Amino acid sequence: MRNLALSTALFLGLAGCASVPPPAHGPAQDALWLDRLTWGASSADLAALRSKGREAWLDAQLQPPAPAALPSAAQAQIQGLSVTRQELLPLVQAMEAQRKAADALTDDMAKAEAQKGYQQAMTRLAREASARQLLNALYSPNQLQEQMTWFWFNHFNVHQYKNNLRVMVGDYEQGLRERSLGTFRELLGYTAHHPAMLRYLDNEQNAANRINENYARELLELHTLGVGGGYGQRDVQELARVLTGLGVNLTDNKPKLKPAQEALYRRAGLMEFNPARHDFGDKTLLGITVKGQGYAELDQVLDLLARHPSTARFVSRKLAQYFVADEPPPALVERMAERWQQSDGRIAEVLRAMVGSPEFEASLGRKFKDPTHYVVSAVRLAYADKVVLNTGPMIGWLYRLGQAPYNRQTPDGYPLDESAWAGPGQMTTRFEIARAIGSGSAGLFKAEGEAKDRPAFPQIAHPLYYDGIAPRLASATQQALAQATSPQEWNTYLLASPDFMHR
Repeated sequence: MRNLALSTALFLGLAGCASVPPPAHGPAQDALWLDRLTWGASSADLAALRSKGREAWLDAQLQPPAPAALPSAAQAQIQGLSVTRQELLPLVQAMEAQRKAADALTDDMAKAEAQKGYQQAMTRLAREASARQLLNALYSPNQLQEQMTWFWFNHFNVHQYKNNLRVMVGDYEQGLRERSLGTFRELLGYTAHHPAMLRYLDNEQNAANRINENYARELLELHTLGVGGGYGQRDVQELARVLTGLGVNLTDNKPKLKPAQEALYRRAGLMEFNPARHDFGDKTLLGITVKGQGYAELDQVLDLLARHPSTARFVSRKLAQYFVADEPPPALVERMAERWQQSDGRIAEVLRAMVGSPEFEASLGRKFKDPTHYVVSAVRLAYADKVVLNTGPMIGWLYRLGQAPYNRQTPDGYPLDESAWAGPGQMTTRFEIARAIGSGSAGLFKAEGEAKDRPAFPQIAHPLYYDGIAPRLASATQQALAQATSPQEWNTYLLASPDFMHR
């Protein structure tokens, strides 16, 4: 215990320090490169990269096969989830029927119990989506796609506890995954039509003569142009008018419309465009006239926003902040934005420009891990291809660290900079998580319905460690590891080290 406490203080004191990367393109530098583009390098990743080279590895990641070929044990878990087996529309309608049945009960005790059951079922669906997200991050060979799935959810953030979004977040995330390396216009259109976004930012309340600006404001400020991107309050108001009538319909019933409105009605899944609620007047957005024609106005506006130079710069900077540095080099951002406009917003091309830059290479090993990167990379390092049976502990750790899936209340998403995640309380919790993972199975191999964990012990001293990690460890980390009195302590010290806090 004395050595453990001593090393805890040592690692907490060094948490803000990153080791100096070794000379370029050795195994250790390649491992750092993989750490940045995956959810944590693995021995298999490193061997594949060293065999075929960075360019071929990146090409494969930017054009991943669908569906991803996960290990059978992980795929079986995903296939067993309700959010995977059921389509969104019947799943939402089933939950709505359960909610209405509970609310209709007249006996107070029975009503309270039924309402509790409904809330538990909703929470279970959101946890299923979280489990699927983590299993994909841990085991999908399409690692860059999984990184981008997390990035886009955070960029187009919705909060699970708004209304009934817990039943929707899994479907919303899956759609982002499928589009994560395509064009920004595809992503923007997908989010603008998904019921999770429309409900989260109150656009279903947005109607002619009863304008709600919430979604319009965030669409400009957070999703596309960014603060200082050249829009004003009048643009927010005009965009809100464009968005009138775009909402959510959880039933199979169509609204009653006048004969002239029937042809203008649109329905896709839970998304509904109701022309009776739309403002058909002409609008002026960013100096462009938008003729009042109903649903088609939205496509015109999304095209305008997706191709705007401010969007290219704003989203490119955010990508660089996620992958390169808290304050990304302006020259890199400009080159990424230029590639964005040349490729009409093709995300894979923007990423290729970023990864091939000297700024990207120089940043390796210096980007502080947010909680999700820390937790997932720790489990990937400790257990490699041994598939966990229970993601519950990981979800619990992310709640403790303040970055649980789908749980950011505000539309800005979780912060991406070190200052948000490097406080003393955060580091203390990370040490406790390192000890839990490093000392045993940590509940990760306790299958549902079983009383105890199945036998499992982390094996960190494998080829990735010797080839990709050990050569770049700081001297203080090497000294602490040398003082470990057991394999459990050694694992804990490595997972809690300043070196492992960076990618």
